[in-house]
Amino acid sequence: MRHSLALLLLAAMPAAIHAAQPYPTRPVRMIAPFPPGGPTDVLARTIALGLSQSWGHQVVVDNRPGAAGNIGTELASRAPADGYTLLMGTIATHGINESLYAKLPFDPHRDFTAVALAAQTPSAVLVHPTLPAKRFADLMALAKARGPGLIYASAGIGTIGHLSLELLRMQAGIQVTHVPYKGTAPALNDTIAGQTHFLISSTLTSMPHIKTGRLRALAVTSAKRSMALPDLPTVAESGLPDYVVVGWAGVFAPAKTSPILVRKINADINAALADPAARERLLASGSEPAAMTAKEFSDFALGETARWAKVAKQAGIQPQ
Repeated sequence: MRHSLALLLLAAMPAAIHAAQPYPTRPVRMIAPFPPGGPTDVLARTIALGLSQSWGHQVVVDNRPGAAGNIGTELASRAPADGYTLLMGTIATHGINESLYAKLPFDPHRDFTAVALAAQTPSAVLVHPTLPAKRFADLMALAKARGPGLIYASAGIGTIGHLSLELLRMQAGIQVTHVPYKGTAPALNDTIAGQTHFLISSTLTSMPHIKTGRLRALAVTSAKRSMALPDLPTVAESGLPDYVVVGWAGVFAPAKTSPILVRKINADINAALADPAARERLLASGSEPAAMTAKEFSDFALGETARWAKVAKQAGIQPQ
């Protein structure tokens, strides 16, 4: 019995010694799997700044865009599980893409450890100002009256904007024409130009157009009203009580990262996002800082994967 206990203690020693070592002792890389300047990059840099200040070591954002976030995510999945490579994952990389790609080069849950949910971002239902819809209910009435004559823009097949429409279509019983674009910017631009009638887009990217009146916001898609747009009702308030869509992003580490290290990084990220300057920066852009334990975040991401897989299947979206 004593011999077995001694063996167990010896086996546990390397992990305990590793966990007890100070962290970090050198720069940390945070992979952002989307282009510079986008919402994921902005959030990654906000967190990186806070962590760099508290850790005394630089957190360097490494943008690796491509394939809807899959290129950078695959790179992060192959990194050592030592805390020196982190990933700014999103609803795309860890909630949707598994349903859109038949052969992902990584498993978004098996190959990663969820560390911390960073922010949630509601979307807004947006229409061209000339469309005779002042409220969300008006838009639904128009959709039922015009049917395919009403044109909806999205950033592409399988994006959160597309799936948001599919969920809306299912719950509201509408049939409109979907026009997928190659990215959010052209979808927004064509709606602003009146080439398409409406879209559902993140408040992070649509806020400037809402403020200038180039697009009219009818409702937000979150369960509660947005702190950035407190006077705008939710879709749930406006007649579809079960409709909730929220984009999100959070930090992941390669699988088998030490639980002690994960708890430390989680606490430090939550502290960085609680800083008034960081919080104000995110709220001003339409994103809302969020805090969860690592376990809560893991369960949340798994739930999102299951939810969007169901929507993609019902919409008939075939994995590529």
